[in-house]
Amino acid sequence: MNVWSNEALWLPISAAVAVQLYKFLFEWILRRDFDLRVLARSGGMPSSHSAMVTSLVSAVGHRSGTHSDAFALSVIFAVVVMYDATGVRQAAGKQAKVLNQIIRELFTGQPVSDVELKELIGHTFVEVFVGALIGVAYTTIWFSFFA
Repeated sequence: MNVWSNEALWLPISAAVAVQLYKFLFEWILRRDFDLRVLARSGGMPSSHSAMVTSLVSAVGHRSGTHSDAFALSVIFAVVVMYDATGVRQAAGKQAKVLNQIIRELFTGQPVSDVELKELIGHTFVEVFVGALIGVAYTTIWFSFFA
């Protein structure tokens, strides 16, 4: 099988890329901020990670059936990724924000480091939910019209 015919591989990847491109265009057009780093940045609305893993679940479910082991594995993988995005990574971002504030206040005029910790690394529940909806819709539309 040709790798390009494996929809369970390229649909999730293209869903994530589409969401990142949307975030880039949103920043560029609406906020007048042309920043290519947005394409690789985590966090923000919507979650490209959620779009990717729910697209994977949808594609595997369509191709292998919802009764398959591959579907079960993809669902568990998606749940772990989305939980991590809203739980662990969001908590790490909040901690980074507090640490950056402490460093600014304690060491005013005498920076400990020039580099601040990255604060936007996680997602809110809404960002993950919207990303998940996009992933399912994206893949469902593909299989409805193009497969």
